[in-house]
Amino acid sequence: MSLRSGIDTHTKQLGALAPGGFFFALHIRFALPLLSHQTYPQEWTDRYTEEAYALRDPIIAWGFSMTGSARWSEIGIPDPFNILGQAAEFGMVYGLAVSCGPIKSRTIGSAARADREFTEDEIVEFRRLICMLHDITEPPKSLTDAQIEALRLIAEGDRHAAAAAKLNISESALKARLTAARNSLLARTTTEAIQRARDYRLL
Repeated sequence: MSLRSGIDTHTKQLGALAPGGFFFALHIRFALPLLSHQTYPQEWTDRYTEEAYALRDPIIAWGFSMTGSARWSEIGIPDPFNILGQAAEFGMVYGLAVSCGPIKSRTIGSAARADREFTEDEIVEFRRLICMLHDITEPPKSLTDAQIEALRLIAEGDRHAAAAAKLNISESALKARLTAARNSLLARTTTEAIQRARDYRLL
């Protein structure tokens, strides 16, 4: 199973556990996740983004303050903006939160439903899936010298043909190196791969 198909499989399983939608942010470093995904109602997502609630969300604050799992109703962090109350307007009445990994590379997940509290078994399974996603997307500790050289030249402004000429390789070989670097960094574009390589001090 490829990394991407593994992520997709786990994501589908999370969706089956969370009829009201779910969210995860994997390996949050420098305030940004390596990978994130959410299926909450779009109107709620729009409000959450417009109001910058991530900076005030008690669930996110809980996720950075400890690891483990908890129902939203068990989290005692103040919610002065009534974020959870507003979420309930969109059918997100009951929820759970999961947090794993070191603080320098924290993963936070959350799920919601409208009808009842999540059971202990559901919480355990949701946490297992989130922690598996955390493990399989562990950022690389290094790239190959060839991948670093290819990324560095593109980062410095070279086009593919020029970068390939400097490295004395074919353009297709250069593209293969860039593709391998993107895959290692879970990046969709070379620009994103360059930024992540810099974030992880690999470039």
